[in-house]
Order: sequence, then structure tokens, then C-alpha cells
Amino acid sequence: MLLTSDVRGVLPIAPTPFFDDGAIDIASIDRLCDFYLSIGATGVTVLGQLGEAPKLEHSEAVAIATQVIRRFGALPVVVGVSAPGFAAMRALTREAMDAGAAGVMIAPPNTLRTDDQIVGYYKQAVDAIGADVPFVLQDYPLTFSVQMSPGVVRRIVNELPSCVMLKHEDWPGLEKISALRGFERDGSMRHISILCGNGGLFLDYEMERGADGANTGYAFPDMLCDVVRLSAAGRREEAHDLFDAHLPLLRYEQQPGVGLAVRKYIMMRRGLLSSAAQRQPAAPMSAAARGEVEHLLQRLARRDERAGLPPV
Repeated sequence: MLLTSDVRGVLPIAPTPFFDDGAIDIASIDRLCDFYLSIGATGVTVLGQLGEAPKLEHSEAVAIATQVIRRFGALPVVVGVSAPGFAAMRALTREAMDAGAAGVMIAPPNTLRTDDQIVGYYKQAVDAIGADVPFVLQDYPLTFSVQMSPGVVRRIVNELPSCVMLKHEDWPGLEKISALRGFERDGSMRHISILCGNGGLFLDYEMERGADGANTGYAFPDMLCDVVRLSAAGRREEAHDLFDAHLPLLRYEQQPGVGLAVRKYIMMRRGLLSSAAQRQPAAPMSAAARGEVEHLLQRLARRDERAGLPPV
């Protein structure tokens, strides 16, 4: 099943589970996949920025992608293939697609500055991986320091038919979604799927601006699925009420440098991961941070029983 421009819903960004010694936790990968399927995820993305992809050997990355693809069955699995050079990108893309991936996600290198450089890079990437491979354009200037205007996104979409989805992570970015949907309405850009990242921090209003769903990795992806469903059903206030209840924890998890540690800790507390370990180099959570997260969970549990976890 290849990724198309009509994908909607929630494709969680899956963390890569590790044991404390840095070995890959195979059982937790299966447990995560089963959980994503149970909450109504419409697909999944592996080997993203918060999947610790740069810390993996090529063979490990292929093995993880293959395992998730098998576990997800008919639902689409997107594989992050961003790499410093096109040889590594091409190799991982070929093996992932041969294993049954629906498409790949490509982030821009932080050396790109001009519009022509950005468009040229993605043309070269498509030449490297093949124009028959659907790809997701990752727009995350806060991390990659690459500014893509709506006009640049339109150029990439129009000049590269294999671009089927935008992972929208600009901040602020609500006006960008409106601009892109405006291009579609006036006929100057073909339709693409827009799924949003940034930990879901702006998902409530992003849905109202025309986003199709979420492509991010918050520790409660079931909440993201609920918000997307409620928004699509026109149940606006219910969607906002649920989102608002999670906002303090969303904000805390969004902190640069510690967000993945927080996310993995909560997913361990939820029984989805055997360990909250990250592969080195990584900074562990402090005792103070764990206490703050537990306090946030206790407060969230007053509004959402899914946060009512057994005491540690």
C-alpha cells in the first residue's frame, strides 16, 4: 500500500525502544504497534527525529522498519530516511520499500538557505530514491533551520509528483496551512495531505485551518486520535476541551533536549515500553523532572482517566 495525498487521521511518530544497555527492545516494538492499532491510528512513522535514527546502524534501521511493517499489516508505514548523503538515503529507501513501506520521509539538511537550494535538494533526493517512491516533505525550521515559505512548498509539490504529504511543523504555522489550502482552492497547487507535528502542540486549531491530522509522537497518541476524530465530526468544543486538558503535559514534553526522555518515561509508565532508556549519547531525566511529570499526570487524570497510572 503506497502513501497517497489522501491520507488522513493520525500517524504517530514511534520512538525506538531500547533496553538500558542500548540493545533494541523487540517486544516493546510489537507492543507499541498493537497499541497504535488499538487506538485507531491510520498508520505510523518510524525512524523519525525522535526515533533516534542517527544512533542506529543501517542494519538495525532496516530491521526495525521491517518489523513494524509486518506488524501493521495493511496500514501504511512511513520510514524516515533523512541522511547526510544520498547514498545512505537511497540504500535505506530501497530496503524499506522492498519490505513493504508505504513511503519515506525526508527532512532538509541545515545547509539550505535559498528557495532554489531547497527545491533543488528535493529534486536531487527524488532522483536518488526514485520518482516512484512517495515521500513526505518534513518542514521543521525550529530543528533544521531551513525556512520553507508556502511558495517553496508549492514549487516542490508541483514539480515533484511523488511528494504526497507535508509534515507541517512550522511555528507559528497556522497561516501557512491556510495559504497552502488557498493554493489548492485557486488551482495553483495540487492537493496534498497535511499532517502536523510539533508534539501536537497546535493540533486543535491546525485541524480547523485544514490539516488532515497529526504526524507526531506525544505520549498520549490516543488523545491525538480523539481530537482528530472529534474535529472531523464537527464536535469543536469537545475537541478543544480534551486538547486543553492535555496542554500542560504537551507543553512540558515539548522542551528541547528533554522531550524524548519525558515521552519515553510516560510511555514506560503506561506499560508500552519496558524501559525509558535512550541510546547514548543521551541525557537522563532528573529526579526533579520525574516528579514534575508525575504531578502533571495526576492533574491530567482529573480530566482524562487514561493518565491515572499506578503510583511509582
